[in-house]
Amino acid sequence: MSGAVSQKDRVAVISLGCSKNLVDSERLMRMFESAGVEVAFQPDEEWFEAPGRIHVVVNTCGFIGDAKEESIAEILSWAAARSEGRIDGLYVMGCLSQRYAADLEAEIPEVDAWRGKTDWAGLVGLIASRHPGAAPYDRVLTTPRHHAYLKIAEGCDRMCAFCAIPLITGRFRSRPVEEIVEEARLLVSRGVREFNVIAQDLTSYGKDLYGRVEIARLVDALADVEGVEWIRLHYAYPNDFPLDLLDVMARRPNVCKYLDIALQHASDKVLDNMRRHITRRQTEELLAEIRRRVPGIHLRTTLMTGFPGEGPGEFEELLDFVRAQRFERMGAFAYCEEEGTYGALHFEDTVPQEEKERRQAMLMALQEEISAGIQEGKVGQTFRVMIDREEPDYYVGRTEFDSPEVDPEVLVEKTRPLACGEFCNVTITQALPFELIGRAASDV
Repeated sequence: MSGAVSQKDRVAVISLGCSKNLVDSERLMRMFESAGVEVAFQPDEEWFEAPGRIHVVVNTCGFIGDAKEESIAEILSWAAARSEGRIDGLYVMGCLSQRYAADLEAEIPEVDAWRGKTDWAGLVGLIASRHPGAAPYDRVLTTPRHHAYLKIAEGCDRMCAFCAIPLITGRFRSRPVEEIVEEARLLVSRGVREFNVIAQDLTSYGKDLYGRVEIARLVDALADVEGVEWIRLHYAYPNDFPLDLLDVMARRPNVCKYLDIALQHASDKVLDNMRRHITRRQTEELLAEIRRRVPGIHLRTTLMTGFPGEGPGEFEELLDFVRAQRFERMGAFAYCEEEGTYGALHFEDTVPQEEKERRQAMLMALQEEISAGIQEGKVGQTFRVMIDREEPDYYVGRTEFDSPEVDPEVLVEKTRPLACGEFCNVTITQALPFELIGRAASDV
């Protein structure tokens, strides 16, 4: 490499996909550090010009077609750099590698090693001269220091017809309560105040370890950790929802009144085809109970268009459901057939892609209208806001109802200095469909 005057090993970690993948990358980076290897997260070009042997680790996503294409494009880009001698080693890990390593190895020989999702120590051992000594939950934070993702489990047992995750990650595996709480304490000591709790299915947490669902006990224990200001819950499953979790959410002030619960559809026919094990009526009853027990809660959901069995009538049912429920947060995706899933094996993908995307656009247009109305209702109200960053004209923050990267932000006028990670009360003066504008309350 140009400018190389040392044989010191240096590693760049490129992380693709979801927040669960990001946590894996952060743990891998800590292992490299503990083994004496310099590591950087998605560094700029200047980093690659410094002396040393440069290795690149790509942590891939293999969830849907677009994610696979992005991962392969990233690998090919670094494979070209490997062939041209601009890097000294290329390693691939994560979901795509877990599922397709045997096929990809023959097609992309420039990759030095393919690893799955969890063989972090083995990957470090290919580069480092000594064994990593970091605790299994220790990691290098790549998020702003005041918030972090907290992964409480791996895998999934639900086997929904459209989803390849169980084929990639295997059975659901919970981490012990004590280990998760210890990780939270460690991160608080480093300045983290907000924890976004994540898993493929957090509402199954504990069944494999304790013989019963223990998500309520876990959240209660996390809320007890001194310094934890916000706990936000992601990726709940509606069937067999643990209602005792709602009591914890209502009782603990540092548990955000927010729940990410993917519903996928509202037509009984489509839900049955998806193997969701719940009906529209049961879903509506659950949502009503959630809102009754946790007043003011903001619900985020994900819906899918074009799954086999969704005709015009079933799609109208979905639109009607969204109109009635008025979700505070919603995303929609067009169905993408994944090989090996129940849906791919048992149903013909008959809805044209153009039609899937048209329905998706209709759903999101409806949601934008709903969101605009909900946002407008917040004008004049005062919310506790965490400041994430400073822009030229505004400070940018979030309320307890807003998860990083996916939810609306609050633009706070620069009437007085504010620091990243600081909480302040903000009175909303203007609403946009996906943003709020306000002033620090003492300035209004």
